[in-house]
Amino acid sequence: MSEEANPFESLQEQVDDASAYLDVSPDVLERLKNPERVLETNLSVEMDDGHLEVFRAFRSQFNGDRGPYKGGIRYHPNVSRDEVKALSGWMVYKTAVVDIPYGGGKGGIVIDPDDYSESELERVTRSFAKELRPLIGEDKDIPAPDVNTGQREMNWIKDTYEKLENTTAPGVITGKALDSGGSEGRVEATGRSTMLTAREAFDYLDKEMEGATVAVQGYGNAGSIAAYLTEDLGANIVAASDSSGAIYNPDGFDAREAKAFKAETGSLSDFDGATEEMSNEDLLTLDVDLLIPAALENAIDGDLANDVQADVIVEAANGPLTPEADDVLTDRDVAVFPDILANAGGVTVSYFEWVQNRQRFYWTEERVNDELERVIVEAFEDLIDAYESNDVPNFRTAAYVVAIQRVVDAYEQGGNWP
Repeated sequence: MSEEANPFESLQEQVDDASAYLDVSPDVLERLKNPERVLETNLSVEMDDGHLEVFRAFRSQFNGDRGPYKGGIRYHPNVSRDEVKALSGWMVYKTAVVDIPYGGGKGGIVIDPDDYSESELERVTRSFAKELRPLIGEDKDIPAPDVNTGQREMNWIKDTYEKLENTTAPGVITGKALDSGGSEGRVEATGRSTMLTAREAFDYLDKEMEGATVAVQGYGNAGSIAAYLTEDLGANIVAASDSSGAIYNPDGFDAREAKAFKAETGSLSDFDGATEEMSNEDLLTLDVDLLIPAALENAIDGDLANDVQADVIVEAANGPLTPEADDVLTDRDVAVFPDILANAGGVTVSYFEWVQNRQRFYWTEERVNDELERVIVEAFEDLIDAYESNDVPNFRTAAYVVAIQRVVDAYEQGGNWP
Protein backbone atom coordinates (compact mmCIF):
# COMPACT_ATOMS: atom_id res chain seq x y z
CA MET A 1 0.00 0.00 0.00
CA SER A 2 1.22 3.50 -0.78
CA GLU A 3 1.26 6.35 1.73
CA GLU A 4 -2.29 7.14 2.86
CA ALA A 5 -3.90 10.05 1.03
CA ASN A 6 -4.91 13.18 2.92
CA PRO A 7 -8.75 13.21 2.67
CA PHE A 8 -8.96 17.01 2.50
CA GLU A 9 -6.50 17.09 -0.39
CA SER A 10 -8.53 14.33 -2.07
CA LEU A 11 -11.67 16.43 -1.80
CA GLN A 12 -9.93 19.47 -3.27
CA GLU A 13 -8.60 17.39 -6.15
CA GLN A 14 -12.08 16.07 -6.90
CA VAL A 15 -13.46 19.63 -6.99
CA ASP A 16 -10.62 20.71 -9.30
CA ASP A 17 -11.28 17.78 -11.63
CA ALA A 18 -14.96 18.65 -11.98
CA SER A 19 -14.42 22.40 -12.29
CA ALA A 20 -12.54 21.83 -15.55
CA TYR A 21 -15.94 21.07 -17.09
CA LEU A 22 -17.66 24.14 -15.63
CA ASP A 23 -17.45 27.89 -16.13
CA VAL A 24 -16.35 28.73 -12.58
CA SER A 25 -13.94 31.56 -11.82
CA PRO A 26 -10.77 30.68 -9.87
CA ASP A 27 -11.76 32.84 -6.89
CA VAL A 28 -15.17 31.19 -6.54
CA LEU A 29 -13.54 27.80 -6.99
CA GLU A 30 -11.15 28.54 -4.13
CA ARG A 31 -14.16 29.32 -1.95
CA LEU A 32 -15.68 25.95 -2.83
CA LYS A 33 -12.54 24.10 -1.73
CA ASN A 34 -12.22 25.42 1.82
CA PRO A 35 -14.46 25.46 4.90
CA GLU A 36 -16.05 28.65 6.13
CA ARG A 37 -15.08 27.88 9.73
CA VAL A 38 -13.74 25.05 11.89
CA LEU A 39 -14.27 24.70 15.64
CA GLU A 40 -11.46 22.92 17.46
CA THR A 41 -12.04 22.39 21.15
CA ASN A 42 -10.67 20.38 24.07
CA LEU A 43 -13.26 18.68 26.26
CA SER A 44 -12.26 18.18 29.91
CA VAL A 45 -14.46 15.37 31.21
CA GLU A 46 -14.54 13.62 34.57
CA MET A 47 -14.19 9.85 34.33
CA ASP A 48 -15.97 7.32 36.54
CA ASP A 49 -12.98 7.09 38.88
CA GLY A 50 -12.87 10.86 39.36
CA HIS A 51 -9.86 11.77 37.18
CA LEU A 52 -10.10 14.28 34.34
CA GLU A 53 -9.47 13.30 30.76
CA VAL A 54 -9.12 15.69 27.81
CA PHE A 55 -10.58 14.91 24.39
CA ARG A 56 -9.96 16.90 21.23
CA ALA A 57 -13.08 17.58 19.20
CA PHE A 58 -13.95 19.35 15.94
CA ARG A 59 -16.88 20.77 13.99
CA SER A 60 -16.36 21.98 10.43
CA GLN A 61 -18.94 24.15 8.68
CA PHE A 62 -17.87 23.99 5.07
CA ASN A 63 -20.46 25.84 3.01
CA GLY A 64 -23.96 27.14 3.73
CA ASP A 65 -24.95 28.62 0.38
CA ARG A 66 -27.82 26.15 -0.11
CA GLY A 67 -29.08 25.94 3.47
CA PRO A 68 -28.14 25.03 7.05
CA TYR A 69 -24.93 23.05 7.57
CA LYS A 70 -25.63 19.32 7.78
CA GLY A 71 -23.43 16.40 8.71
CA GLY A 72 -22.61 13.71 11.21
CA ILE A 73 -20.48 13.44 14.33
CA ARG A 74 -18.05 10.52 14.53
CA TYR A 75 -16.18 9.04 17.49
CA HIS A 76 -12.91 7.49 16.38
CA PRO A 77 -9.26 7.59 17.49
CA ASN A 78 -8.19 8.72 14.01
CA VAL A 79 -10.45 11.76 13.81
CA SER A 80 -8.41 14.75 12.63
CA ARG A 81 -8.94 18.34 11.54
CA ASP A 82 -8.27 17.50 7.88
CA GLU A 83 -10.60 14.49 7.97
CA VAL A 84 -13.45 16.55 9.40
CA LYS A 85 -12.85 19.34 6.86
CA ALA A 86 -12.94 16.80 4.02
CA LEU A 87 -16.08 15.10 5.28
CA SER A 88 -17.86 18.44 5.68
CA GLY A 89 -16.93 19.31 2.09
CA TRP A 90 -18.21 15.98 0.80
CA MET A 91 -21.47 16.75 2.62
CA VAL A 92 -21.84 20.02 0.68
CA TYR A 93 -21.71 18.19 -2.62
CA LYS A 94 -23.70 15.22 -1.35
CA THR A 95 -26.66 17.39 -0.36
CA ALA A 96 -26.34 19.28 -3.64
CA VAL A 97 -26.22 16.20 -5.87
CA VAL A 98 -29.49 14.92 -4.38
CA ASP A 99 -30.85 18.50 -4.41
CA ILE A 100 -31.90 18.88 -0.79
CA PRO A 101 -31.65 22.38 0.77
CA TYR A 102 -28.64 21.94 3.02
CA GLY A 103 -25.00 22.91 3.15
CA GLY A 104 -22.30 20.70 4.60
CA GLY A 105 -20.82 20.17 8.04
CA LYS A 106 -19.08 17.43 9.98
CA GLY A 107 -17.85 16.82 13.50
CA GLY A 108 -15.82 14.35 15.45
CA ILE A 109 -14.16 13.51 18.73
CA VAL A 110 -10.78 11.80 19.01
CA ILE A 111 -11.88 8.84 21.11
CA ASP A 112 -12.23 5.07 20.99
CA PRO A 113 -15.70 4.56 22.49
CA ASP A 114 -14.90 0.92 23.31
CA ASP A 115 -12.53 2.18 26.01
CA TYR A 116 -15.20 4.08 27.97
CA SER A 117 -18.34 3.32 29.96
CA GLU A 118 -21.77 4.50 28.89
CA SER A 119 -21.82 7.15 31.61
CA GLU A 120 -18.40 8.44 30.51
CA LEU A 121 -19.54 8.60 26.88
CA GLU A 122 -22.64 10.49 27.95
CA ARG A 123 -20.53 13.10 29.76
CA VAL A 124 -18.19 13.41 26.77
CA THR A 125 -21.18 13.82 24.42
CA ARG A 126 -22.90 16.39 26.60
CA SER A 127 -19.64 18.31 27.00
CA PHE A 128 -19.31 18.46 23.20
CA ALA A 129 -22.97 19.49 22.86
CA LYS A 130 -22.31 22.40 25.25
CA GLU A 131 -19.41 23.55 23.03
CA LEU A 132 -21.56 23.17 19.91
CA ARG A 133 -24.49 25.07 21.37
CA PRO A 134 -23.63 28.50 19.84
CA LEU A 135 -23.10 26.94 16.39
CA ILE A 136 -25.99 24.51 16.00
CA GLY A 137 -29.72 25.03 15.67
CA GLU A 138 -32.69 24.00 13.53
CA ASP A 139 -31.89 26.72 10.98
CA LYS A 140 -28.10 26.89 11.47
CA ASP A 141 -26.33 23.52 11.72
CA ILE A 142 -27.99 20.14 12.20
CA PRO A 143 -25.66 17.31 13.30
CA ALA A 144 -26.40 13.60 12.86
CA PRO A 145 -24.84 10.18 13.61
CA ASP A 146 -21.70 8.93 11.92
CA VAL A 147 -19.00 6.35 12.70
CA ASN A 148 -19.47 4.94 16.24
CA THR A 149 -22.41 7.20 17.07
CA GLY A 150 -26.13 6.56 16.81
CA GLN A 151 -29.52 7.31 18.27
CA ARG A 152 -28.23 7.29 21.85
CA GLU A 153 -25.68 10.04 21.28
CA MET A 154 -28.11 12.10 19.19
CA ASN A 155 -30.70 11.89 21.97
CA TRP A 156 -28.09 13.15 24.48
CA ILE A 157 -27.15 16.08 22.24
CA LYS A 158 -30.81 17.02 21.67
CA ASP A 159 -31.54 16.86 25.39
CA THR A 160 -28.46 18.95 26.29
CA TYR A 161 -29.28 21.62 23.72
CA GLU A 162 -32.94 21.82 24.75
CA LYS A 163 -32.10 22.11 28.46
CA LEU A 164 -29.49 24.82 27.89
CA GLU A 165 -31.80 26.76 25.56
CA ASN A 166 -34.90 26.08 27.68
CA THR A 167 -36.84 25.07 24.60
CA THR A 168 -38.13 22.14 22.57
CA ALA A 169 -36.22 21.78 19.31
CA PRO A 170 -36.24 18.21 17.94
CA GLY A 171 -35.00 19.50 14.57
CA VAL A 172 -31.65 20.54 16.07
CA ILE A 173 -30.31 17.08 15.33
CA THR A 174 -31.32 14.06 13.24
CA GLY A 175 -30.84 10.33 13.55
CA LYS A 176 -32.75 10.30 16.84
CA ALA A 177 -34.78 7.44 18.28
CA LEU A 178 -38.41 7.41 17.16
CA ASP A 179 -39.76 8.44 20.57
CA SER A 180 -37.39 11.42 20.56
CA GLY A 181 -38.57 12.69 17.19
CA GLY A 182 -36.71 10.37 14.84
CA SER A 183 -37.94 9.19 11.46
CA GLU A 184 -39.09 5.81 10.26
CA GLY A 185 -36.64 4.42 7.71
CA ARG A 186 -33.60 6.33 9.00
CA VAL A 187 -31.63 3.28 10.18
CA GLU A 188 -31.83 1.63 6.74
CA ALA A 189 -31.44 4.81 4.72
CA THR A 190 -27.73 4.72 3.81
CA GLY A 191 -27.82 1.05 2.90
CA ARG A 192 -31.03 1.59 0.96
CA SER A 193 -29.58 4.40 -1.17
CA THR A 194 -26.53 2.22 -1.85
CA MET A 195 -28.84 -0.54 -3.08
CA LEU A 196 -30.88 1.89 -5.19
CA THR A 197 -27.73 3.30 -6.78
CA ALA A 198 -26.49 -0.23 -7.54
CA ARG A 199 -29.86 -1.14 -9.03
CA GLU A 200 -29.92 1.93 -11.27
CA ALA A 201 -26.26 1.44 -12.22
CA PHE A 202 -26.79 -2.17 -13.30
CA ASP A 203 -29.82 -1.12 -15.33
CA TYR A 204 -27.89 1.70 -17.01
CA LEU A 205 -24.96 -0.60 -17.78
CA ASP A 206 -27.27 -3.37 -19.09
CA LYS A 207 -26.16 -5.77 -16.37
CA GLU A 208 -28.34 -8.28 -14.56
CA MET A 209 -28.66 -7.94 -10.79
CA GLU A 210 -30.19 -11.42 -10.57
CA GLY A 211 -27.32 -13.76 -9.70
CA ALA A 212 -24.70 -10.97 -9.59
CA THR A 213 -21.84 -11.64 -7.17
CA VAL A 214 -21.29 -8.98 -4.48
CA ALA A 215 -18.49 -8.29 -2.00
CA VAL A 216 -19.06 -5.85 0.86
CA GLN A 217 -16.09 -4.33 2.68
CA GLY A 218 -17.32 -3.12 6.06
CA TYR A 219 -20.32 -4.85 7.64
CA GLY A 220 -21.61 -2.13 9.92
CA ASN A 221 -24.97 -0.46 9.54
CA ALA A 222 -24.54 0.76 5.94
CA GLY A 223 -22.69 -2.28 4.59
CA SER A 224 -24.87 -4.96 6.13
CA ILE A 225 -28.12 -3.27 5.11
CA ALA A 226 -26.85 -2.62 1.57
CA ALA A 227 -25.93 -6.32 1.46
CA TYR A 228 -29.32 -7.73 2.37
CA LEU A 229 -31.29 -5.17 0.33
CA THR A 230 -29.13 -5.99 -2.71
CA GLU A 231 -29.65 -9.66 -1.95
CA ASP A 232 -33.41 -8.98 -2.06
CA LEU A 233 -32.93 -7.91 -5.70
CA GLY A 234 -31.54 -11.36 -6.50
CA ALA A 235 -27.82 -10.68 -6.02
CA ASN A 236 -25.51 -13.21 -4.39
CA ILE A 237 -23.47 -11.94 -1.41
CA VAL A 238 -20.21 -13.92 -1.58
CA ALA A 239 -17.91 -11.91 0.72
CA ALA A 240 -18.10 -9.45 3.60
CA SER A 241 -15.65 -8.02 6.10
CA ASP A 242 -15.31 -6.13 9.34
CA SER A 243 -12.34 -5.10 11.47
CA SER A 244 -11.63 -8.76 12.31
CA GLY A 245 -11.15 -9.75 8.66
CA ALA A 246 -13.23 -11.03 5.77
CA ILE A 247 -15.40 -14.08 5.13
CA TYR A 248 -16.00 -15.71 1.74
CA ASN A 249 -18.24 -18.30 0.17
CA PRO A 250 -18.21 -18.55 -3.64
CA ASP A 251 -21.75 -19.96 -3.51
CA GLY A 252 -22.96 -17.05 -1.39
CA PHE A 253 -24.38 -16.76 2.12
CA ASP A 254 -27.43 -15.23 3.79
CA ALA A 255 -26.67 -11.54 4.39
CA ARG A 256 -29.24 -11.19 7.18
CA GLU A 257 -27.90 -14.24 9.00
CA ALA A 258 -24.39 -12.77 8.78
CA LYS A 259 -25.66 -9.48 10.22
CA ALA A 260 -27.38 -11.29 13.08
CA PHE A 261 -24.25 -13.35 13.75
CA LYS A 262 -22.11 -10.22 13.98
CA ALA A 263 -24.63 -8.54 16.28
CA GLU A 264 -24.50 -11.57 18.59
CA THR A 265 -20.75 -12.26 18.56
CA GLY A 266 -19.22 -8.89 17.72
CA SER A 267 -17.54 -10.01 14.48
CA LEU A 268 -18.03 -12.00 11.28
CA SER A 269 -15.21 -14.37 12.16
CA ASP A 270 -16.34 -18.02 12.38
CA PHE A 271 -19.68 -17.34 10.66
CA ASP A 272 -20.82 -20.79 9.55
CA GLY A 273 -22.18 -19.50 6.24
CA ALA A 274 -18.61 -18.86 5.05
CA THR A 275 -16.26 -21.45 3.63
CA GLU A 276 -13.05 -19.50 4.20
CA GLU A 277 -11.62 -16.36 5.75
CA MET A 278 -9.37 -13.78 4.10
CA SER A 279 -7.98 -10.30 4.60
CA ASN A 280 -9.85 -7.10 3.82
CA GLU A 281 -7.40 -6.45 0.99
CA ASP A 282 -8.13 -9.86 -0.54
CA LEU A 283 -11.84 -9.07 -0.43
CA LEU A 284 -11.29 -5.80 -2.30
CA THR A 285 -9.59 -7.66 -5.15
CA LEU A 286 -12.11 -10.50 -5.56
CA ASP A 287 -13.48 -11.17 -9.03
CA VAL A 288 -17.08 -10.03 -8.41
CA ASP A 289 -19.75 -8.17 -10.34
CA LEU A 290 -20.27 -5.56 -7.62
CA LEU A 291 -17.95 -4.27 -4.91
CA ILE A 292 -19.40 -2.15 -2.09
CA PRO A 293 -16.71 -0.41 0.02
CA ALA A 294 -18.56 0.47 3.24
CA ALA A 295 -15.77 1.11 5.76
CA LEU A 296 -13.55 4.22 6.14
CA GLU A 297 -11.67 6.50 3.75
CA ASN A 298 -8.75 5.44 1.55
CA ALA A 299 -9.63 1.72 1.46
CA ILE A 300 -8.42 1.49 -2.14
CA ASP A 301 -5.29 3.38 -3.20
CA GLY A 302 -3.60 3.58 -6.58
CA ASP A 303 -1.58 0.40 -6.07
CA LEU A 304 -4.50 -1.73 -4.93
CA ALA A 305 -6.72 -0.36 -7.71
CA ASN A 306 -4.55 -2.21 -10.24
CA ASP A 307 -5.65 -5.48 -8.62
CA VAL A 308 -9.37 -4.70 -8.28
CA GLN A 309 -11.37 -7.14 -10.40
CA ALA A 310 -14.92 -5.92 -9.73
CA ASP A 311 -16.89 -4.68 -12.74
CA VAL A 312 -18.87 -2.08 -10.76
CA ILE A 313 -18.07 -0.25 -7.51
CA VAL A 314 -20.76 1.51 -5.49
CA GLU A 315 -19.36 3.51 -2.57
CA ALA A 316 -21.28 3.19 0.69
CA ALA A 317 -18.38 4.73 2.67
CA ASN A 318 -17.16 8.31 2.40
CA GLY A 319 -14.02 8.61 0.28
CA PRO A 320 -13.09 4.91 0.05
CA LEU A 321 -11.04 5.53 -3.12
CA THR A 322 -8.04 7.84 -3.34
CA PRO A 323 -7.80 10.13 -6.40
CA GLU A 324 -4.99 7.89 -7.69
CA ALA A 325 -7.28 4.87 -7.41
CA ASP A 326 -9.96 6.78 -9.33
CA ASP A 327 -7.50 7.45 -12.15
CA VAL A 328 -6.45 3.81 -12.33
CA LEU A 329 -10.02 2.50 -12.31
CA THR A 330 -11.11 5.04 -14.92
CA ASP A 331 -8.29 3.89 -17.19
CA ARG A 332 -9.38 0.30 -16.62
CA ASP A 333 -13.06 1.06 -17.41
CA VAL A 334 -14.28 0.04 -13.96
CA ALA A 335 -17.59 1.84 -13.35
CA VAL A 336 -17.42 3.67 -9.99
CA PHE A 337 -20.60 5.25 -8.65
CA PRO A 338 -19.56 7.80 -6.04
CA ASP A 339 -20.24 8.16 -2.35
CA ILE A 340 -21.92 11.56 -2.71
CA LEU A 341 -24.79 9.80 -4.48
CA ALA A 342 -24.65 6.22 -3.23
CA ASN A 343 -24.61 6.92 0.51
CA ALA A 344 -26.77 10.05 0.36
CA GLY A 345 -29.74 8.14 1.75
CA GLY A 346 -28.65 8.97 5.28
CA VAL A 347 -28.69 12.72 4.80
CA THR A 348 -31.81 12.54 2.63
CA VAL A 349 -33.84 10.77 5.31
CA SER A 350 -32.25 13.10 7.88
CA TYR A 351 -33.76 15.90 5.82
CA PHE A 352 -37.11 14.11 5.91
CA GLU A 353 -36.73 13.79 9.70
CA TRP A 354 -35.98 17.51 10.00
CA VAL A 355 -39.03 18.36 7.88
CA GLN A 356 -41.21 16.14 10.08
CA ASN A 357 -39.76 17.74 13.22
CA ARG A 358 -40.52 21.23 11.92
CA GLN A 359 -44.07 20.28 10.95
CA ARG A 360 -44.67 18.09 14.02
CA PHE A 361 -46.21 15.62 11.58
CA TYR A 362 -44.64 12.20 11.05
CA TRP A 363 -44.57 9.95 8.00
CA THR A 364 -44.99 6.20 7.59
CA GLU A 365 -41.95 4.08 6.71
CA GLU A 366 -43.52 3.39 3.32
CA ARG A 367 -43.72 7.10 2.55
CA VAL A 368 -40.12 7.66 3.69
CA ASN A 369 -38.84 4.83 1.49
CA ASP A 370 -40.91 5.98 -1.50
CA GLU A 371 -39.63 9.56 -1.17
CA LEU A 372 -36.05 8.32 -0.77
CA GLU A 373 -36.33 6.20 -3.91
CA ARG A 374 -37.67 9.17 -5.87
CA VAL A 375 -34.78 11.41 -4.72
CA ILE A 376 -32.05 8.84 -5.47
CA VAL A 377 -33.47 7.86 -8.87
CA GLU A 378 -33.82 11.50 -9.95
CA ALA A 379 -30.28 12.25 -8.74
CA PHE A 380 -28.97 9.22 -10.65
CA GLU A 381 -30.67 10.47 -13.81
CA ASP A 382 -29.10 13.93 -13.32
CA LEU A 383 -25.69 12.28 -12.91
CA ILE A 384 -26.12 10.28 -16.11
CA ASP A 385 -27.25 13.37 -17.99
CA ALA A 386 -24.11 15.22 -16.84
CA TYR A 387 -21.95 12.21 -17.70
CA GLU A 388 -23.29 11.98 -21.23
CA SER A 389 -23.49 15.74 -21.88
CA ASN A 390 -20.09 16.93 -20.63
CA ASP A 391 -17.66 14.31 -21.91
CA VAL A 392 -16.40 13.73 -18.37
CA PRO A 393 -14.10 10.77 -17.68
CA ASN A 394 -16.13 9.05 -14.96
CA PHE A 395 -19.32 9.11 -12.90
CA ARG A 396 -17.68 10.80 -9.90
CA THR A 397 -16.71 13.82 -11.97
CA ALA A 398 -20.25 13.91 -13.38
CA ALA A 399 -21.70 13.97 -9.87
CA TYR A 400 -19.42 16.85 -8.88
CA VAL A 401 -20.34 18.76 -12.04
CA VAL A 402 -24.00 18.57 -10.99
CA ALA A 403 -23.31 19.43 -7.35
CA ILE A 404 -20.81 22.25 -7.88
CA GLN A 405 -23.05 23.97 -10.41
CA ARG A 406 -25.92 23.95 -7.91
CA VAL A 407 -23.72 25.45 -5.16
CA VAL A 408 -22.30 28.07 -7.52
CA ASP A 409 -25.80 29.02 -8.68
CA ALA A 410 -26.97 29.49 -5.07
CA TYR A 411 -23.90 31.57 -4.23
CA GLU A 412 -24.27 33.82 -7.28
CA GLN A 413 -28.02 34.25 -6.80
CA GLY A 414 -27.44 35.36 -3.20
CA GLY A 415 -24.67 37.77 -4.12
CA ASN A 416 -21.56 38.54 -2.09
CA TRP A 417 -22.04 40.66 1.02
CA PRO A 418 -19.07 41.61 3.26
